Amino acid sequence: MFSSLINSTITLPVEPGVPLEIPVNAIIKAVLILVLGVFIAKIAKRQIIKASRKTTHVWIINEDTAAAISNLIIFVAIIQSLDALGVLSYEIWGMPLSNMLTAILVFYFAYLLAKKSKDYMITRTPQSKLPEVQVKAKLFYYTVIILAFFLALNIAGISGELGTLMAAAGITGIILGFSAQTVVSNFVSGVFMYFDKPLQIGDAVRLKDTSGTVVEGVVEDIRIMSTRIRQWDGTLLRIPNDKLFNSEIVNLQKYPARRTTLEIGIAYSADAERAIKVIEQVLEEEPYVLAIPAPRVYVDRLEDSSVVIKIWAWTPSSLWIGENLLRSKYHLLQRIKETLDREGIEIPFPQRVNWFANELKVRIEEPLEEETAGNQA
Repeated sequence: MFSSLINSTITLPVEPGVPLEIPVNAIIKAVLILVLGVFIAKIAKRQIIKASRKTTHVWIINEDTAAAISNLIIFVAIIQSLDALGVLSYEIWGMPLSNMLTAILVFYFAYLLAKKSKDYMITRTPQSKLPEVQVKAKLFYYTVIILAFFLALNIAGISGELGTLMAAAGITGIILGFSAQTVVSNFVSGVFMYFDKPLQIGDAVRLKDTSGTVVEGVVEDIRIMSTRIRQWDGTLLRIPNDKLFNSEIVNLQKYPARRTTLEIGIAYSADAERAIKVIEQVLEEEPYVLAIPAPRVYVDRLEDSSVVIKIWAWTPSSLWIGENLLRSKYHLLQRIKETLDREGIEIPFPQRVNWFANELKVRIEEPLEEETAGNQA
């Protein structure tokens, strides 16, 4: 009786008029394969997690890898179970079930490969090169995902319908293109900025758009559609790549040192040569002012109320941005002001001398006698 039960078949009404007959022994075999696959997946997951606690290659041997391999084993077990049932040749929406499962498996494996590769590129990169590698890792990840998607479609057997879909998508794209010009422009600008590399994550920048608005801050993130800038006041600013690409970009930290320009006005009656020597002495005493290239101090121009002295000083780029200006630029200006005051060199306020063609006559009126008497009383 048991033998006859194993050799019997089960009929499933999958489609009208096309019954699917599955032998009982095939069902038992499929169940055993599935149970064995789940058992192996749990053992593999446990062993990988155990190994992750002892290895230094945590970037690849970790809980995420254990879960991914476990899912992969279970998925393969499901495919083998369906093969034992003899249903892989069955078609769903005109596509063989075997092709659909293979396409899913290929896409899933490509996703794992892309994700692990991206994490490896970021983890194994020195901090100095991390911003550039992060952008490259993202581009590599999305490229692999897109290629795997189209490969999976081809394996699934819908490449024939893909041309029709692309044609329909092209017509739809033309219609939607007029309403999505900004999105496309941001995407293209993001790609161009990647190759142009005007800035990187972590750089201090100054941006000036076509309207004259100036933004300063540190680049927090560069994405395909937009770039995020953390301003000096702590706020986060999102700038579309289209506007950023068309802006005037000044990278304040591209090089380790930069030249700083300051202007100080002194009175016309002051000794300009002595003022220059006093300012040079202040610059020599400041530790953050570089000796090479040497700072330069000279008379730049003559204004209405002052003689303008210009200062060129080379300083570390990191000290001349954000809050560091408090101990560099503003501290230096305070030192120069105090030293000039101590040396008796005047920093004038705006004033104007008026000359008249004819001599002015001033009449002084004597107070009235009644008012004088009242005041005395």
